Amino acid sequence: MSELHDMMARWAQPGTVAWIGVRPARAADIQVLDRAKISDSGIEGDRGRAGKRAVTLVQAEHLPAIASYLGRDQIDPTLLRRNIMVQGLNLAGLKGREVQVGTAVLRFTTICAPCSLMERLLGHGGYAAMRGHGGWCAEVVKTGTIAVGDDVRPID
Repeated sequence: MSELHDMMARWAQPGTVAWIGVRPARAADIQVLDRAKISDSGIEGDRGRAGKRAVTLVQAEHLPAIASYLGRDQIDPTLLRRNIMVQGLNLAGLKGREVQVGTAVLRFTTICAPCSLMERLLGHGGYAAMRGHGGWCAEVVKTGTIAVGDDVRPID
């Protein structure tokens, strides 16, 4: 393996589940949870479906950037409509990798691009503010449970 490949595979510390939310139906209000079960089709109670977009994740560190682009002090994570907010781990470095979240294992598949709903929920410029900060989609490799405070660890 090359030195660059080795550096790209490293991570400094595990991340932490900072927030969990489910979307029971399209455009329905987000339900915030302290813990949840992850099945093959995603987080139970969410409208997700099995496959490469079963679970969506976003980094807590991106919320201040989004807020700044919109001229706000902060952004409520429910507005972003993602399932899991992670802090302390750079999710962009995990594409294609398996990651343990609680007792579940997810594989990061693709970026979670913003949709037109972001313009309505965040206001004028909301869609543009989310570009590059919308998080990641993941497929379920192993079902399990997650809770706020659980570690998020890439599997080597």
